[in-house]
Amino acid sequence: MKISAKGRYGLAAMAYLARNFESGTPVTIISISEKLGISKIYLEQVFSLLKRSQLVRSIKGAQGGYQLMHPPANITAFDVLSAIELGLMEKAGTASPDKMPELDRALAAKVFDPLDESIRNTLMAASLEDILNAMDQEAESLMYFI
Repeated sequence: MKISAKGRYGLAAMAYLARNFESGTPVTIISISEKLGISKIYLEQVFSLLKRSQLVRSIKGAQGGYQLMHPPANITAFDVLSAIELGLMEKAGTASPDKMPELDRALAAKVFDPLDESIRNTLMAASLEDILNAMDQEAESLMYFI
C-alpha cells in the first residue's frame, strides 16, 4: 500500500481541523495552507473529496471555512484516506490464474487478505483524536526545563 501526497496532506489537514474542533470556528483553506505549507489549490481538491464523503462541512461567507462533521474521536485515518485515495484497499492481482489457481488462492489466504485486513484494522484504530494526543505527547517530550 502506498499513500499518495494527497492522502498525507488530507490527513494533516484533518488533524489541523481536529485541533480547532472545540472552538467551533471554521478554518480557512488559506490558514491551513500557510500553517502546513501545502498548496491552496491542492488543498481545495482534497477538501472537495472530504466534503463529498461528509467528513467536513463548508461554511460560506467572510467568517467561513471548513469544520469537521464529527468529533475527532469519531473520524479515523481509514475514513480520511478512503475518501481521498481511490484504490486504498485495492485487491492484489493474481499471479497465475490459468496455470495454478491453487497458488493464487493460497497467496490470497496466507499473504494478501491478512495484509489487507491488518492495514484496514490499523487505519481504523487511529482516530484524529489519537493523532492529536500523539502530537501533544511529542510536544511534551521536546520541552526543556531550566
